[in-house]
Amino acid sequence: MAEVAITLNGRTYRLECGDGEEAHLLALSELVGKRLNGFQKQFGQVGDDRLLLMTALMIADDLDEVQKKLANIAAEQASAEDLKKTEESQVADQISAAAERIEVLSAALDDGNEEK
Repeated sequence: MAEVAITLNGRTYRLECGDGEEAHLLALSELVGKRLNGFQKQFGQVGDDRLLLMTALMIADDLDEVQKKLANIAAEQASAEDLKKTEESQVADQISAAAERIEVLSAALDDGNEEK
């Protein structure tokens, strides 16, 4: 297990993470730190707990928005797949109907040639 030291709002937190995940955890802490610093500049020093809570809520809100957008994209893709299948089925039916008409015409031509 690896250990990473993260400093947020002047306080250092030591966290364990999987080996090789240190850089990712540090990058995430930078994201949190930027948000936290923004709130600190906007609202002043309102307490570590409140700043961390506000930061967590804003990141959760961002995540919620992204999840909703992904759900909409997935729904649109499913709808497009359904439409594609319907159109493919319609084209297949049209080709089948055309093939049947060609067979009927071919049989009629054969019958006409046999009579001669």
